[in-house]
Amino acid sequence: MLKGKMPLIIAVALALIAVVVAWRAIRMRELEVTRGWQLQDVIVAAADIQPGAFLSNDSVMVDKMPRKFIYESVLVPADMEVALGREVIVPIKRGEPIHWYQLQGIRSLERLSKAVRRGGRAISMDVNERSSVGQWVRPNDHVDVLGTFRDPNSNQMVAVTLLQNVIVLATGSVTAASQSTRTDNSFGTVTLLVLPEEAEILVLSQELGSLYLSLRNAEDISIFEERARTTIQTLLTGERVKKLQERRYQTIQIIRGITPPKTGQ
Repeated sequence: MLKGKMPLIIAVALALIAVVVAWRAIRMRELEVTRGWQLQDVIVAAADIQPGAFLSNDSVMVDKMPRKFIYESVLVPADMEVALGREVIVPIKRGEPIHWYQLQGIRSLERLSKAVRRGGRAISMDVNERSSVGQWVRPNDHVDVLGTFRDPNSNQMVAVTLLQNVIVLATGSVTAASQSTRTDNSFGTVTLLVLPEEAEILVLSQELGSLYLSLRNAEDISIFEERARTTIQTLLTGERVKKLQERRYQTIQIIRGITPPKTGQ
């Protein structure tokens, strides 16, 4: 009797093995996608802090930030005792993570490498007033990097977003630690904190086309997974304009505190 059931037992066993293998594959994929996005406690400004003010329990608070955006200069709860009472030397906006080099009595950066978190790389790109948001980009700002290139297949010009939510380490030779003492805001390069693979993308992109920075809110950590590109055809046909305009309209309404109407009303 057992012999007659053997094929069924084998089939059930194989099905269980397939389920386990599939589950492990899905789990590994989830871990790969979310690696570095785990939240970690950091010290942020509870309100706008001006130079000359002193850190106190009322002016700071603990907030969470994705681990991949945290590097050694960011204060964590364990640093609170040492940081309290220190004088602030640069403006810090409400909700912005506080860095050691923003405080008086803490030795400023002798080398830019101290601001590069482990696993990251600092790389510079050439900019002008137009490609650096009118030179309003400052150290510690968050930017996207866009590029324009000529498609080798169609010979058409295309524009594409290369990197998203990248931290600015320096503008020219100005870092966050030195910007409060510099009155000249002009610069010809911007240094970004990127991954090694992203550094390769920037190096090749600078050789092939023109790069531009797009300034973003530091609290906006959203990432578009599907990267579209703009071509001359999409400009002339308006292929993407309608959808983008609807999304921009909804975003503006939300910012103004207005609930957008549901589609079809």
